[in-house]
Amino acid sequence: MESITQRLLAKGSGRPGGLSARIRPSRRDGPHRLLPPVVAWLMANLITWLIAKASVSGDGSHVAYWSTDGRRRWDSEHYLSIAKTGYEMFRCRDRYPNFPDVLCGNVAWFPGYPMSVRAVSATGLSYETSAVVVTEASLFGMFAVLWWLIGARLTWATGLTLAIGAVFPGGVYFHAMFPIATGTLALLVCTAGVKRGSWGIAAAGGFVAASCHPVGAVAVGMLLLSAFFAWQRDTWPVRLAKAGASAAVAGCGVLWATWLMWQATGRWDAYEAIQKSSYQQGGLRQPFDEMRRAYDFPFSGWYRPKGHLPWLVEDGLTAHRTQLWLNAVFFLLVVATAAVRLIRNHRLGTGEWAALILTAAIFLLPFFAGAEMSWYRNHAQMFVGLILVTHMSRWVQVPLLAFCTIQYALLGAMFFSGVLV
Repeated sequence: MESITQRLLAKGSGRPGGLSARIRPSRRDGPHRLLPPVVAWLMANLITWLIAKASVSGDGSHVAYWSTDGRRRWDSEHYLSIAKTGYEMFRCRDRYPNFPDVLCGNVAWFPGYPMSVRAVSATGLSYETSAVVVTEASLFGMFAVLWWLIGARLTWATGLTLAIGAVFPGGVYFHAMFPIATGTLALLVCTAGVKRGSWGIAAAGGFVAASCHPVGAVAVGMLLLSAFFAWQRDTWPVRLAKAGASAAVAGCGVLWATWLMWQATGRWDAYEAIQKSSYQQGGLRQPFDEMRRAYDFPFSGWYRPKGHLPWLVEDGLTAHRTQLWLNAVFFLLVVATAAVRLIRNHRLGTGEWAALILTAAIFLLPFFAGAEMSWYRNHAQMFVGLILVTHMSRWVQVPLLAFCTIQYALLGAMFFSGVLV
């Protein structure tokens, strides 16, 4: 009698190794699983370097992309000061007699990113170099986690998705001394935790996202809603408990920021106070009015590089306007893709629900909170929506890649020429 093993091996005939070859993962899959995020990260840096090289700084000289100065802007100084000495808040006139009588300090910026910079600086690196290391490591982590979320298998769809990620709208801030890359990585980790059914990983990602930037607090809302689309193997009481517990831990990221500011200033409302006094922020805004203000904001009127400008800089001085249109199109494409998949399949995957909720919240939040000078970098965290881009038609992905590449170059020129803050 033929043995069971022989029968099974016979079924696998036609391929070398029979059944054992089908069970064991091929070694050829290794590069497919490891190389794409590495290549995407390298290409993102190469493209950004080329844009920086084609741009000019305020004195007419070319930007040194590989220096730390080329990646610093107004907010970077505040993040570095938090990393070096912690928080402070004071009346501006106490130090600057001719300054308006408003509050000054660095309590308008959250601690997640600068505390990471402080930790890396313990290795002996300068704070500036540590800030770039944290940013670039976070960007690589973004590509790695996104790669896992979209299946970790190289196809036309996943390859184009990574390519779009390399030139994502506003993605120049993924390379700057800002918390955008770290916060986006945290949102992706939060999404991965929800997809895996691990409320601990989801909570940790949400905590870091909320501690890096106020926009990261959208993770709290997504985790609360996760009771309705995640943890499917659990009973309703357990699903509600996991959703509530992960959201509560994520919300502690904001509480941690508040506590650090209170320790330094003695005020629990330090963040709100400086936002209201110095930046006229606070309360809900009319979103369409804010969109109009964001579109009309005169960045080039605030600062314009002197002398003869390269064509890329000249054409990029108002790139924030096309950025708003492209961000709106991306948001609508993500919503449309989710709707089509929901109609066709009668369901969305757990990660897809999380990406949809986060993308919508990130797009809308700056216009409800008021962020006419910073929405374009806040919107870069819609990177998480690429989870759904992988399901778009190639006829959509290819034009989207082309438009993103053009816009990335234009906004990058605004950044490296010193027009953007």
